[in-house]
Amino acid sequence: MALTREQMAQRVARELQDGYYVNLGIGIPTLVANYVPAGIDVMLQSENGLLGMGEFPTEATVDADMINAGKQTVTARVGASIFDSATSFAMIRGGHVDLTVLGAFEVDVRGNIASWMIPGKLVKGMGGAMDLVAGAENIIVVMTHASKDGESKLLPACTLPLTGAGCIRKVLTDLAWLEIIDGAFVLRERAPGVSIEEIRAKTAGKLVVPEDVVEMTF
Repeated sequence: MALTREQMAQRVARELQDGYYVNLGIGIPTLVANYVPAGIDVMLQSENGLLGMGEFPTEATVDADMINAGKQTVTARVGASIFDSATSFAMIRGGHVDLTVLGAFEVDVRGNIASWMIPGKLVKGMGGAMDLVAGAENIIVVMTHASKDGESKLLPACTLPLTGAGCIRKVLTDLAWLEIIDGAFVLRERAPGVSIEEIRAKTAGKLVVPEDVVEMTF
């Protein structure tokens, strides 16, 4: 069974480490804020100028002026800092973010990512994605394994305009957790109830399946 958006956020949250500064992109990545593991201290950054983003607010705690880069209302944790977007991007470009979590339209076996434009469709623009993939060493892409039409998003080569080249090493989809190594997607974990055969069928790029692929637990 494919992972829900919330389960995908939970799985990514397990990659957080104590003391990390983490940028969460628009979409599923923002949900990671709700699943920070107990016992670790991380500072979540939103590129519009908030460092120390907390969980999504309840109706009682919502503040319409406190938003993330996707214009969603958020909370600020104790110790948070609010500043202009120029300072935020100086932090990103300076390599001060330990982990970036982004959505994508396509990822290929060379670690290329396409996440900002589909020709013929209205898209808001690049946003901060190009700066994030250029300034971060550790990037996790979170996306569905295939499009609504059933076409694979894990490709031999991206077909859409690139956001960044050779910068992606880890991908979480609704079916699997994969690493990109030596020109191939290496399957590390599979979603509960999802077969390796289904993952093979929906992966257009080269897929390597080790013997010790585990099933995710939640």
